[in-house]
Amino acid sequence: MHQIHHHFDGETHNKPKCNVAKPLSIRHMSTETAPEPRKAGVSSPSELKDLVSSAGSKLLVVDARHPDANVEPGDVKSLAVAGFPDKEKNYRPQAVNLPWSRESKSMELPTADKDTPIITHCGGGGRGQKAKDYLEKNGFTNVLNGGGPKETDCWAEFGGK
Repeated sequence: MHQIHHHFDGETHNKPKCNVAKPLSIRHMSTETAPEPRKAGVSSPSELKDLVSSAGSKLLVVDARHPDANVEPGDVKSLAVAGFPDKEKNYRPQAVNLPWSRESKSMELPTADKDTPIITHCGGGGRGQKAKDYLEKNGFTNVLNGGGPKETDCWAEFGGK
């Protein structure tokens, strides 16, 4: 039996630079078919897991859904899966409800340091992305869009926070 020894001197020989793929063990590999693709800007489950893990008790989850079903009828479905944060019941204790307003294209800003690790979400990620963009425009530097309860693999990483 022959052994083959490869020599690598560490130099790159005019190879095009590219992003290194994450190991397969980290990438989300699923044989299930998603009902529909994730909305633009929704972070991957592994990105969310990493932020939750590194943030610990500093994590802030910003729920951008609207409490009035007449304003956002679509939120009724996601609220049936996961309700609004309720500090008194210790339900989603690291989350706050700061609804995204389609009319004013804005929202109330969280009372948190600008480097606070934040995950925004709505029902499926559209307003979660608008909330993320708005927070970043207002100086927040560590924000991910978590989609919402319909993104079950993403929701599993932060939904109970």
